[in-house]
Amino acid sequence: MTTEKKLDHLTSQLTKAYGSSLLSVVLYGSAAAGDHHARYSDLNILCVLSRLTLAELDLAEPVFRWWRDQGNPAPLLLARDELTASTDCFPIEFHDIRRCHKILHGEDLVATLEIHDHYYRAQLEYQLRAKLLRLRQKAPGVLHDKDLLLALMADSVSTFANLARHVLLISGHDAPISKRDSLPLLHQHFSIDPAPFLTILDLREGKLTAKSLDSRTLFAQYLNGVETLADAVDRLH
Repeated sequence: MTTEKKLDHLTSQLTKAYGSSLLSVVLYGSAAAGDHHARYSDLNILCVLSRLTLAELDLAEPVFRWWRDQGNPAPLLLARDELTASTDCFPIEFHDIRRCHKILHGEDLVATLEIHDHYYRAQLEYQLRAKLLRLRQKAPGVLHDKDLLLALMADSVSTFANLARHVLLISGHDAPISKRDSLPLLHQHFSIDPAPFLTILDLREGKLTAKSLDSRTLFAQYLNGVETLADAVDRLH
């Protein structure tokens, strides 16, 4: 089944389940940005309902089960009043959704969401530091296994590339939606070499082979770039 048919079927089933209580179905993330990679990217869905109780959760069960069977995370469910109340908790996520989304059903309730930079900067530094710590935790167990080390980088690069784009945005710079287009700007504004990030993206997308890469050198460069990103956010006020 094609991506378009999956989305059409999901929207149809959600509409049948919720009727007029379903205010909006939103596709967001890499698929909405045209940067979707089937092996590493999910189809991310936000559903906004007029109310959200145990009854609505119960109605979701067969639809969500089918969607998960297609290899995607279950859609996010929010009541309408929760939508505006949650932007201070999830500013990165809502910033991305607001900037790049596709309405599959109903109203566009995310285009006018307000996101304050204070919460945005704090979550951005937290995410960078937490994921950097996680990267360091995993690295010692795979440093001497080239394939596992490259897999560690391939699994994490999309997240760090997306966070890098947010570092550019919160610093007042324009940042294209595409990871590949935004990464080169890191050198211009933060003196961060984008090459390791781009190399890992090439590996992830099958444009490079593991055999052609020095995994340890690449990881050292990658780690340095992530550390510099985290420090750049720390200096923002």
